[in-house]
Amino acid sequence: MLRSLYAGISGLRSHQTMLDVTGNNIANVNTVGFKAGSVQFQDTLSQIVQNSRTPQADAGGTNAAQVGLGTQVAGIRTNFTQGSRQATGVATDLMIAGDGFFVVRNGAETLYTRNGAFSFDASGRMVTGDGALVQGWTAADGVITTGSPVGDISLPVGATSPAQATSSASVKGNLPSDAAVGEQLVRDITVYDAQGAARQLALTFTRTGAGWDVTDGAATTSLAFADGKPTGAASIVSGGVAVDLSQVTGFADLRTVALTGQDGRAPGSLVSYTISADGSLIGSFSNGASDVLAQVALATFDNPEGLEKTGSSQYRSGANSGAPTVGAAGADGFGDLASGSLEMSNVDLSQEFTNLIVAQRGFQANARIITTSDEVLQELTNLKR
Repeated sequence: MLRSLYAGISGLRSHQTMLDVTGNNIANVNTVGFKAGSVQFQDTLSQIVQNSRTPQADAGGTNAAQVGLGTQVAGIRTNFTQGSRQATGVATDLMIAGDGFFVVRNGAETLYTRNGAFSFDASGRMVTGDGALVQGWTAADGVITTGSPVGDISLPVGATSPAQATSSASVKGNLPSDAAVGEQLVRDITVYDAQGAARQLALTFTRTGAGWDVTDGAATTSLAFADGKPTGAASIVSGGVAVDLSQVTGFADLRTVALTGQDGRAPGSLVSYTISADGSLIGSFSNGASDVLAQVALATFDNPEGLEKTGSSQYRSGANSGAPTVGAAGADGFGDLASGSLEMSNVDLSQEFTNLIVAQRGFQANARIITTSDEVLQELTNLKR
């Protein structure tokens, strides 16, 4: 049989694969985190018709004469270039800006994905759209240990922020230098004990001939001013709370002195959360505190093209991908995370439609090889007539 017939058949098969890959790329043009594929062709073994010959004294050398036997698919590469960013406004939608993959657990298998469309299930666990569990590190007392093994990320619904006893407070503002001797100003602020119980810390400022006296009823200190500025540092300890008075001024007219801050807080419950650029899940509590609850893990590979696609925009490590390196977003070799955004497909429609035309024409040309070879065979069979 004619070699060209089988060469044409191999061309049909290879260009059919190119059509399949191109069609899959176009079908996934709006798939979050999808990475386009491309087909690489290579020729098959060539049949030697005449061997090469070395030069002789009385004859020159000749090259080998070979006839190719068609084409085949050498491989299908995955293009891991960055896809475009699409803002969604959903806090749990995460986009990797740079290298890396999200680590997810589907049953007992660990998989990797660039699709960051996550949410929380009824158990408070962060999951993908198909229910795979997002992996990372859970905080212990607000501290993340990124070198420890990864596990499921959970949003601790009903979590509380512990109370903190007030140890210091501050006073700012102005005490009027033109106030009459004996004039009093009373200022107070809410402070907390170790159990989070609130009480009022009240200070009374009394004008004296030399300046102002400050008392809480038990302890007293004096403030003096020169040209409205305090002379020397001043403080008072009231009920175990050190009150800083060094920022109080003594200019005329203004009565703006006030207790402006304290470092204690009551216990609080979790009311909201945000995800930072390093993947940290930061909880905001009703008492104003913010604590790190967990952190999303990322993984990188020496050869991402060696990953095997498993569907659902997920991959598993392959024999040629190398072992995963797990770390936090923003570290060396890992991209940053953008909350409220998703990475769209990196499919270039103009290129894919061009590839579609190229594959179609290649298929047609190889089909023409088969029909031409068939006509030659028909001529041969007609010789018997």
